[in-house]
Amino acid sequence: MAEAARTFRVTDGTVALVTGVAGFIGYHLAERLLADGVTVVGFDNVNDYYDVRLKEARLARLAGRPGYRFVRGDLTDRKQLETVFAETEADIVVNLAAQAGVRHSLTNPHAYLDSNLAGFLNLLEGCRHHSVKHLVFASSSSVYGANTTVPFSVHDNVDHPLSLYAASKKANELMAHTYAHLYGIPVTGLRFFTVYGPWGRPDMAMFLFTRAILEGRPINVFNHGRMRRDFTYIDDIVEGIVGVCLNPATPNPEWTGSAPDPGTGSAPYRLYNIGNNTPVELEHMIAVLEDCLGQKAARNYMPMQPGDVPETHADIDDLVRDVGFRPSTPIEVGVRRFVDWYRDFYGA
Repeated sequence: MAEAARTFRVTDGTVALVTGVAGFIGYHLAERLLADGVTVVGFDNVNDYYDVRLKEARLARLAGRPGYRFVRGDLTDRKQLETVFAETEADIVVNLAAQAGVRHSLTNPHAYLDSNLAGFLNLLEGCRHHSVKHLVFASSSSVYGANTTVPFSVHDNVDHPLSLYAASKKANELMAHTYAHLYGIPVTGLRFFTVYGPWGRPDMAMFLFTRAILEGRPINVFNHGRMRRDFTYIDDIVEGIVGVCLNPATPNPEWTGSAPDPGTGSAPYRLYNIGNNTPVELEHMIAVLEDCLGQKAARNYMPMQPGDVPETHADIDDLVRDVGFRPSTPIEVGVRRFVDWYRDFYGA
């Protein structure tokens, strides 16, 4: 077994490898880490899953910042990734690179196997061979699948995913635990809950609704509007990620194989929900958006979509206890900030 990685504290010498840095969360995290004096190596393949111009605009805002370097590449390129690990000598790795999207996984399943499984394995191997002190990786609230007990808890089993995307994220959690057990690498998985805010993803509901309303088109409201989502503002998400980075996972001394806790382990392994802990009715979110835009939305009510769930609600007690996570942005404030950014960026 490899020697267990050591803990660390953020200093001017701390180096973070952030994969998916051209993405929504990756971009915001990189900005925050740079402001804290962390050296950031960003990694991204800048694929065309959604508008590449938005990704390039995020990267342009990071370019030239002191302590920042960008590498354009793909997690599936094992040789390139090995070179990045060797040259970077990262203290922490935050893996936010993945093929996202529940509905996209219904029509493009192979993309999820390549990026989310093969790519993640390459990343784990890089952490193993280069003494990374902490790997933080993106999981998803989608892993809860057919679970109906709310709020969703990391201590509940999640063995019934409803999409290949969710299954790939559950697989990441299992793979990470294996490497924590075999090689002593502290690994922490974060199950994100409906992240939104400025520079957000165009495939998410808030972005889609905003564009449609401003263009005078009806919005598609699934499950006939009977949806609840734990909308979580990006600044709160970033605060949580930074807190987790500073607290590498440790073994749970009370863990036992006779009553295994899915959220921890005898290895340095930990899972957290990272959400607002306050589900919002979809119709309320739309009403807030209408108010911020000053326009009403024409609604096209539709049935529940395959792979979707009617409600998400994060139990964040563990994250509150361990890192002091305190989401503080109400939906009314967060939506206003998103709309202001959207109008400015797109001249709408």
